[in-house]
Amino acid sequence: MFPKDIRILIVDDMLTMRKIVQKILTDLGFTNITAAEDGQKAWEKITGTVNSALPYQLIISDVNMPNLNGMELLKKVKTIDQMKPVPFIFLSAEGEKKIVVEAIQSGATTYILKPFTPQSFSEKLKAAYDAHSTAKAA
Repeated sequence: MFPKDIRILIVDDMLTMRKIVQKILTDLGFTNITAAEDGQKAWEKITGTVNSALPYQLIISDVNMPNLNGMELLKKVKTIDQMKPVPFIFLSAEGEKKIVVEAIQSGATTYILKPFTPQSFSEKLKAAYDAHSTAKAA
Protein backbone atom coordinates (compact mmCIF):
# COMPACT_ATOMS: atom_id res chain seq x y z
CA MET A 1 0.00 0.00 0.00
CA PHE A 2 1.08 3.61 -0.49
CA PRO A 3 3.01 5.18 2.40
CA LYS A 4 0.59 6.79 4.87
CA ASP A 5 2.25 10.21 4.52
CA ILE A 6 1.98 10.32 0.73
CA ARG A 7 0.66 13.68 -0.58
CA ILE A 8 -2.80 13.00 -2.04
CA LEU A 9 -4.97 15.34 -4.10
CA ILE A 10 -8.71 14.56 -4.34
CA VAL A 11 -10.52 16.28 -7.21
CA ASP A 12 -14.32 16.20 -7.41
CA ASP A 13 -16.93 18.88 -7.98
CA MET A 14 -19.22 17.32 -5.36
CA LEU A 15 -18.31 18.28 -1.79
CA THR A 16 -19.98 15.14 -0.45
CA MET A 17 -17.82 12.90 -2.63
CA ARG A 18 -14.64 14.74 -1.62
CA LYS A 19 -15.59 14.22 2.03
CA ILE A 20 -16.39 10.52 1.49
CA VAL A 21 -13.05 9.87 -0.23
CA GLN A 22 -11.16 11.86 2.40
CA LYS A 23 -12.90 9.92 5.20
CA ILE A 24 -11.99 6.57 3.59
CA LEU A 25 -8.39 7.67 3.13
CA THR A 26 -8.20 8.96 6.70
CA ASP A 27 -9.68 5.71 7.99
CA LEU A 28 -6.97 3.87 6.05
CA GLY A 29 -4.37 5.94 7.88
CA PHE A 30 -3.45 8.55 5.26
CA THR A 31 -2.59 11.92 6.75
CA ASN A 32 -1.63 14.32 3.96
CA ILE A 33 -4.79 14.95 1.91
CA THR A 34 -5.77 18.04 -0.07
CA ALA A 35 -8.95 18.57 -2.10
CA ALA A 36 -9.95 20.65 -5.12
CA GLU A 37 -13.47 21.27 -6.41
CA ASP A 38 -12.67 21.07 -10.12
CA GLY A 39 -9.90 20.30 -12.56
CA GLN A 40 -8.82 23.93 -12.94
CA LYS A 41 -8.36 24.39 -9.17
CA ALA A 42 -6.51 21.05 -9.07
CA TRP A 43 -4.25 22.13 -11.93
CA GLU A 44 -3.39 25.33 -10.02
CA LYS A 45 -2.55 23.28 -6.91
CA ILE A 46 -0.46 20.81 -8.93
CA THR A 47 1.53 23.45 -10.80
CA GLY A 48 2.01 25.34 -7.53
CA THR A 49 3.70 22.36 -5.90
CA VAL A 50 5.34 20.45 -8.75
CA ASN A 51 8.72 22.15 -8.38
CA SER A 52 8.59 22.26 -4.59
CA ALA A 53 9.88 19.71 -2.16
CA LEU A 54 6.26 18.58 -1.63
CA PRO A 55 4.62 17.71 -4.97
CA TYR A 56 1.50 15.56 -5.06
CA GLN A 57 2.27 11.84 -5.15
CA LEU A 58 -1.23 10.50 -5.84
CA ILE A 59 -4.19 12.09 -7.63
CA ILE A 60 -7.75 10.80 -7.28
CA SER A 61 -10.11 12.57 -9.66
CA ASP A 62 -13.67 12.56 -10.94
CA VAL A 63 -14.11 12.54 -14.72
CA ASN A 64 -17.06 14.91 -15.20
CA MET A 65 -16.38 18.33 -13.68
CA PRO A 66 -16.78 21.96 -14.72
CA ASN A 67 -13.93 24.24 -15.86
CA LEU A 68 -11.47 21.42 -16.60
CA ASN A 69 -12.72 17.84 -16.62
CA GLY A 70 -10.78 14.90 -15.23
CA MET A 71 -9.62 13.62 -18.62
CA GLU A 72 -8.26 17.06 -19.53
CA LEU A 73 -6.58 17.29 -16.12
CA LEU A 74 -4.97 13.86 -16.56
CA LYS A 75 -3.60 14.80 -19.99
CA LYS A 76 -2.18 18.09 -18.65
CA VAL A 77 -0.62 16.36 -15.63
CA LYS A 78 1.10 13.80 -17.88
CA THR A 79 2.80 16.63 -19.84
CA ILE A 80 4.87 17.52 -16.76
CA ASP A 81 7.94 15.28 -16.56
CA GLN A 82 7.98 15.16 -12.74
CA MET A 83 4.28 14.19 -12.69
CA LYS A 84 4.35 11.45 -15.34
CA PRO A 85 5.05 8.66 -12.82
CA VAL A 86 2.44 9.91 -10.31
CA PRO A 87 -0.46 7.45 -9.97
CA PHE A 88 -3.73 8.97 -11.21
CA ILE A 89 -6.94 7.23 -10.18
CA PHE A 90 -10.31 8.07 -11.68
CA LEU A 91 -13.48 7.90 -9.58
CA SER A 92 -16.56 8.22 -11.71
CA ALA A 93 -20.14 7.19 -12.28
CA GLU A 94 -19.21 7.25 -15.97
CA GLY A 95 -18.65 3.57 -16.73
CA GLU A 96 -18.89 3.63 -20.51
CA LYS A 97 -16.16 1.35 -21.86
CA LYS A 98 -14.90 3.97 -24.33
CA ILE A 99 -14.24 6.44 -21.51
CA VAL A 100 -12.52 3.87 -19.29
CA VAL A 101 -10.27 2.80 -22.20
CA GLU A 102 -9.42 6.44 -23.00
CA ALA A 103 -8.55 7.05 -19.34
CA ILE A 104 -6.19 4.08 -19.16
CA GLN A 105 -4.62 4.90 -22.55
CA SER A 106 -4.09 8.49 -21.40
CA GLY A 107 -2.14 7.34 -18.35
CA ALA A 108 -4.67 6.68 -15.59
CA THR A 109 -3.50 4.02 -13.16
CA THR A 110 -6.97 2.64 -12.47
CA TYR A 111 -10.64 3.52 -12.67
CA ILE A 112 -13.10 3.18 -9.78
CA LEU A 113 -16.81 3.23 -10.56
CA LYS A 114 -19.20 5.10 -8.28
CA PRO A 115 -20.87 4.02 -6.12
CA PHE A 116 -18.15 2.12 -4.29
CA THR A 117 -17.64 0.74 -0.79
CA PRO A 118 -14.69 1.59 1.45
CA GLN A 119 -13.50 -1.99 0.96
CA SER A 120 -13.65 -1.85 -2.86
CA PHE A 121 -11.96 1.57 -2.77
CA SER A 122 -9.18 0.18 -0.58
CA GLU A 123 -8.73 -2.83 -2.90
CA LYS A 124 -8.45 -0.56 -5.96
CA LEU A 125 -6.00 1.67 -4.09
CA LYS A 126 -3.83 -1.35 -3.28
CA ALA A 127 -4.04 -2.53 -6.91
CA ALA A 128 -3.01 0.94 -8.07
CA TYR A 129 -0.03 0.84 -5.70
CA ASP A 130 0.96 -2.61 -6.97
CA ALA A 131 0.69 -1.45 -10.61
CA HIS A 132 2.68 1.69 -9.80
CA SER A 133 5.38 -0.28 -7.97
CA THR A 134 5.68 -2.77 -10.82
CA ALA A 135 5.93 0.02 -13.42
CA LYS A 136 8.51 1.85 -11.31
CA ALA A 137 10.66 -1.29 -10.98
CA ALA A 138 10.60 -1.96 -14.75
